[in-house]
Amino acid sequence: MCMKELTINARTEELDAVLQFVDVQLEAMDCPPKVQMQIDLAVEEIFVNIANYAYRPGTGTATIRVDAEGSSVSITFIDSGIPYDPLKKDDPDISLPAEQRQLGGLGILLVKKTMDDVRYDYVNACKVLTIVKVIETGKQKGLT
Repeated sequence: MCMKELTINARTEELDAVLQFVDVQLEAMDCPPKVQMQIDLAVEEIFVNIANYAYRPGTGTATIRVDAEGSSVSITFIDSGIPYDPLKKDDPDISLPAEQRQLGGLGILLVKKTMDDVRYDYVNACKVLTIVKVIETGKQKGLT
């Protein structure tokens, strides 16, 4: 599969279209349902954060790029909103009771725990967040 790209308004109402776009690419790779669900959760977390915070109080667009290479898929989110590197934020202390925890940070922690690699760059006045997941398909296991 070659790289596929979608540019869409960064609004929470567009989440279903983003997930559908990503899922079509994953299904073409014969991605197992459990892995697809993990990727969908990560995609939802990242896209909703872009929609809610990147352009506040205005609006803008986000580009989602899906690139399959060998047994892994990279999904890159690009926006020109307010620069913010979520990977520099300390992970929340999940050992504390919920009422004692700081707000925020659980979503990006979920992304970091479920993906095989997460990278952030700031290039040409754009935020570029890439998640990578290794996908072991039935074809790769020799089960087809």
